[in-house]
Amino acid sequence: MTSSKSERHEIGVRAAEPSDLDALVDIMNGHDYRFGTMRLPHESRAAARSRLFERPGQTSLVAEIESEIVGLASLVRLSDRRAHVGLIGMGVRDRWSGLGVGTALLAELIDLADNWLGLVRLELEVYADNGRGIALYRKFGFRDEGVRPAAAIRDGAYADMLMMGRLRQPLPLPGDGIVDP
Repeated sequence: MTSSKSERHEIGVRAAEPSDLDALVDIMNGHDYRFGTMRLPHESRAAARSRLFERPGQTSLVAEIESEIVGLASLVRLSDRRAHVGLIGMGVRDRWSGLGVGTALLAELIDLADNWLGLVRLELEVYADNGRGIALYRKFGFRDEGVRPAAAIRDGAYADMLMMGRLRQPLPLPGDGIVDP
C-alpha cells in the first residue's frame, strides 16, 4: 500500500478486496459521487461486485483515511488492437472530496499503467462541468479530445461529457525492446 499526506490526513491506496464491497456500495450510492459519475442510484451489491471484481483486465483500487474507505478507482486494460490503451474511472466519498484523495488514486493508476502494464494511452470521460475533476486530470497530463453533447442524463437534465486522453511520453514505438533472435 502506498500513502500520501493530504492536509491533515494520510491517504493509503491499496487493491480493492471483495470484503470492501459494502463500503464501496455505500460510496457509490452517495449523491455527490453518483452526480459526478455515470452510476445510477441504488446500485446493488451484486451489480457492484460484478463491475468491480469480475471484469477482465481491470484493476480496482481503494483509498483509505484512518481505515475508512474514502475513494475508489479502476483501470481497465483493453485488448486486441487497443491492448496499449487503458480506461480510467474514479470517484471519492462525498465528504472527502477536494482533500487529495483523487490525486492519490490517479497517481497510483498512472504508475500502474506506465511502469507495470506498459500502457501508452489512457482515456477517460468526465462531465464537462466538473471543473475540479478536469483540473486534476490536466495536472496529470490528460488533454481534452472532444465534447459529447447531451451524452448523459443527470438529475433530470442532459449533461455534456468531455473526452480526455493521455499519451505516455516519450511515446514508445511498437516493438521497442524486442530483439530478433
